[in-house]
Amino acid sequence: MPISATFDQLLRGGRVICPASGIDGIRDVAIRNGKIAAVQSDILPTSAREVIDVTGKLVLPGLIDTHAHVYQYVTGRFGMNADMVGVQSGVTTLVDQGGPSCMTLPGFRHFVAAPAKSRVYAFLSAYLVGGLEGHYYPQLYSPEGVDIDATVKAATANLDIVRGIKAHAEIGGFARWGIRVIEMAAEIGRRADLPVYVHFGQLWGLPESGTNGEDVDTILARVIPLLREGDVLAHPFTRHPGGFVNREGEVHPVIQAALDRGLKVDVGHGSHFSYRLAKKAIAAGIIPTTLGADIHGYNTHVPAPAGTPDQHEDDENHPFAGQAKFSLVQAMSSMMALGLALEQVVPMVTSNPARMLGRADEIGALKIGRDADISVVGERTGRFVLRDNENNEVIAERLLQPEFCLRAGARYDAVAPILPQAVAA
Repeated sequence: MPISATFDQLLRGGRVICPASGIDGIRDVAIRNGKIAAVQSDILPTSAREVIDVTGKLVLPGLIDTHAHVYQYVTGRFGMNADMVGVQSGVTTLVDQGGPSCMTLPGFRHFVAAPAKSRVYAFLSAYLVGGLEGHYYPQLYSPEGVDIDATVKAATANLDIVRGIKAHAEIGGFARWGIRVIEMAAEIGRRADLPVYVHFGQLWGLPESGTNGEDVDTILARVIPLLREGDVLAHPFTRHPGGFVNREGEVHPVIQAALDRGLKVDVGHGSHFSYRLAKKAIAAGIIPTTLGADIHGYNTHVPAPAGTPDQHEDDENHPFAGQAKFSLVQAMSSMMALGLALEQVVPMVTSNPARMLGRADEIGALKIGRDADISVVGERTGRFVLRDNENNEVIAERLLQPEFCLRAGARYDAVAPILPQAVAA
């Protein structure tokens, strides 16, 4: 159709991939008043006040990071600056996983979500203490540290930013308290009618009494029946015991049955991620639904606030080993290096997480009238080395790197100091 209106910006000549709209091809994207005004071929450059040439770039719906830790300062060294992980890394939307609790959610809203240039949601912690530096204090995450009524009340009163519940199913907790915490988290999710995002893979060390009869390889099979359609199994490719691959090196048979009844899988890349185990799971047909970066203060270089604990078990095992920096976009490259197509990976950071958040009518797509949340990503070809915390290497022949993003039409260049540089093979 002819275009007579004046646009504020025009992204011209890029490869637009929008799974929700069924678009994959060279298109121009026009923005007016912070909203997407047109997505089509050959929009006249003279129709826009600013023309940005994105020839050779990928133009994607604003990327959604489903696993962030951005309750800065309140969660000690754990919490990152939201905009460093968000718009300065080419990501327009963040989901904080378990930082705020029913007690600390007001602070999260006012001091993190409200001032951030990035769009920020949260999966509310099932535990009263929220994120904090819980690696050091497992006793705070017992059933006595969960208040079902208070957490349901906080979640349902704040549905504009609370889009799910976060809990942990791992051997350190099971050895101490059994399955009770997960039962309580599942009840919170049911009562609030929100998805429950469950961390798998060992997080806490065992108590002095050992496993107390618990078997790490039975946790998945015991937890999955408690979960509902839309609930999320996180860290499928964890290097720690209790993930999708058991101690015999086999993918748990319960996983496919869980996916068949509507449960979802989030990569939760971070310091847990193992290329070795990811290859096994993907070969068994386990394709993740969503992809979160899981960047936090232990797996990237940020100064520790004074007085926070000095040592953590992950401190010397950074993701990608010699290349400690990583990002959501580099996690996309990881998926491609494991054999998934770009066309499979883009939905993991756009349309699929938008559905997970119950916000598919607002984000995750380049549709006329929506906020102009757009990520522009460069693609390099060659041979690039990616490493994980087990020091496994994969060679990426296509490396994605963020260039800039628009958040409601405002431009933010990808200048975050945590962004990785390419390492040639």
